[in-house]
Amino acid sequence: MNRSTGRPVGRRRVRTALSVAVAVCAVTVALPGAASARPGAAADGADGAGGQEVGVERISVAADGSQADDNSAGASITPDGRRVVFSSAAKNLTSDTPSEGDKVYVRDQGTTQTQRMGHLPPVQAPVISADGGYVAYPVQWMNNERIRHYQVSTGRTVTGSCSLFTCNQPSLSANGRFTAYASISYRQQTYGQRVQIEDWTTGTVETVATFGHTAPSRPSISGDGRYVAYQDGNAKDIFVRDRTDGTTSGPIEGPAKDAALVHLSEDGSKVVYLSGSDTYVHDVSSGTAQQVPDVRGVTIDPTGTHLLYAPHDTNGPSLTLRDLRTDTDQIISDQPASAGTDAVSTDGRDVVFHSTADDIVPGDTNGKSDVFVRHLY
Repeated sequence: MNRSTGRPVGRRRVRTALSVAVAVCAVTVALPGAASARPGAAADGADGAGGQEVGVERISVAADGSQADDNSAGASITPDGRRVVFSSAAKNLTSDTPSEGDKVYVRDQGTTQTQRMGHLPPVQAPVISADGGYVAYPVQWMNNERIRHYQVSTGRTVTGSCSLFTCNQPSLSANGRFTAYASISYRQQTYGQRVQIEDWTTGTVETVATFGHTAPSRPSISGDGRYVAYQDGNAKDIFVRDRTDGTTSGPIEGPAKDAALVHLSEDGSKVVYLSGSDTYVHDVSSGTAQQVPDVRGVTIDPTGTHLLYAPHDTNGPSLTLRDLRTDTDQIISDQPASAGTDAVSTDGRDVVFHSTADDIVPGDTNGKSDVFVRHLY
């Protein structure tokens, strides 16, 4: 792996879009049947790990199981599958009635209770720490964006990132202590974007990279806070910073490719990126990459063994989970659906997604986008 402590000198032409044509080429297994919207109900009645039953359930519901009265989306799940964070404009998910607009909620699968995190609408999808203890998301604050952090157990704000510039694109370490984010300045003297790591327990901020542009950097931090993957969105290059060794590797895709960062696995072992019509899973330790052709990768599980992807072919499944060790696939949704980063729990046990389809679970009559979790075992 090429290792350096500075930014690469060469820059390549920016492509206006990274389009990915997807053709599913691996063996697939049968789609598990739909489950009822009742929390914990399953498609086939088999008991899954952690007390969940194999199948799919709708989780953007109130404690009594009634369906949301407005759109819900932007979900992430903890590695153990216990908690899911998502945004929703619904007003009936908790006992108190929120104001207009999207709000952020945490669903506890163990207690089947939903809790609102803050009162401001999220500018981007919320993220949750691996231990389920903290939630972060950017909000509009005056003329800037700020990242707000909430403690799930109390619902209280613990800190807010950035005081002078716009901050967004947050990624949390496993215990919520470290937040990787993009800090953007539009001032003439400091114009551009920085990839920064904030330790909110000490208030210290570490700058990982500085760019003279504001193209998204999409920082993604490992659970222990050691590794940070990010992209130079202008040059289409991806780097990995080892904060322990103080070294930066990259561009990890090599000198002749344009790439877009998708996600760094929770254990810091794998980096998923897109290049051309293919997805690549880069091994941080060896510097090698596993090519997954004709696939648009969406996210990877915490152990780096299961890749969630979205086929481009609208005639096929919308979301599929691939076991990278066996090259076998499981269909997550054969209806139109979307998912984001941190949408897969450890070893591909659970996958969270959102969809407007009304036949994923029985009794879906709200005509809105709902959040679902598919329990695979």
